[in-house]
Amino acid sequence: MRYTAKDAETQEIASLKAQLEEILKGLSFRLVELVVSKHRGSVHVRVVIYNGTSISTDDCSKVHRAMTPRLELAFPGNDIYLEVSSPGINRLIKNGVEFTHYLGRGVQCYRIDISDWTAGILEIVDEKGIVLKTKKGALRLDFDIIAKAKLAEE
Repeated sequence: MRYTAKDAETQEIASLKAQLEEILKGLSFRLVELVVSKHRGSVHVRVVIYNGTSISTDDCSKVHRAMTPRLELAFPGNDIYLEVSSPGINRLIKNGVEFTHYLGRGVQCYRIDISDWTAGILEIVDEKGIVLKTKKGALRLDFDIIAKAKLAEE
């Protein structure tokens, strides 16, 4: 099964993620992805944010300024390198939880049961799969048949 409802993460990263999500909530953004890697006295943090509309460079700068103090507290004595970006139109959806950010958006899923892509508007996400509104009506896709998925141009 490629997609799961919950990512495996360490306690430290889970705690940091929850704190960063609160910061973003106050700025009307959602955290789509958090990647933290440590390298010889420095910490590289990559965040992908979403708010249902387009993300500007000003939005990314605002989030960068708001998150930096929290990251400095989380990793004292380390140089922090923070990268903030939007999902982008051709973003591959990395896990089942990420689908929840894109309700109402167009997505494409490559299905292993038919070896082809299925596109539609994402209507429902639950722990077992998704429901797409297609030209032929509502279609349920379980995560275990989705090999990969991406946002679709609208």
